[in-house]
Amino acid sequence: MNKANKITMSRIIMSLIIITIMLFPFDQVGLEFPTYILKGNIVIDLKYILVGVLFVIASFTDFLDGHVARKYNMVTDFGKMIDAISDKLLTNSVLIILACNGKVSTIIAVVIVMRDIIVDSIKMVVGNKGTAVAAIGIAKVKTATLMVGIVLTLFYNLPFELIPLRVSDFLLAVAAILSVISGIKYYIMAKPYLKDR
Repeated sequence: MNKANKITMSRIIMSLIIITIMLFPFDQVGLEFPTYILKGNIVIDLKYILVGVLFVIASFTDFLDGHVARKYNMVTDFGKMIDAISDKLLTNSVLIILACNGKVSTIIAVVIVMRDIIVDSIKMVVGNKGTAVAAIGIAKVKTATLMVGIVLTLFYNLPFELIPLRVSDFLLAVAAILSVISGIKYYIMAKPYLKDR
């Protein structure tokens, strides 16, 4: 396993740690994260701050592994596959948990997750026919927007919440719109290969 793939695998491990922290019932075992109240009665739970920090680090590895792979000619089919899986594991799992906790819109979470499932299914079908669907720019913008939106949500939309200005909600809504647009573009690109031959 080359260095780039090791970085990608570290993102998967960090994603699992993040999921565990978010889902583990700390209060039921006598452990609780400290909470603080800021101006405007904004309650800050340090659990989400910790998850936010880990999410930022994990998100940075998404840039880092690609940079290392291209710079040192370490691009492999396995690397491309595991990179896509790790991205979805990181963003979609956190997004689903946040939606279940009422911190993000369920509709936005459903749109983004369903789009990823459909697009990944299309890529799999096309891949089985010996053709690869190239990544498109708008999809990368969507991923970046989604990651920033999730980070702001985990950080309680600070400092914008003090204004108040719901930047986190806006970015997640934009990410959902870009998800739909990029999903349609992927379908159009793959349509010729989806027909039975």
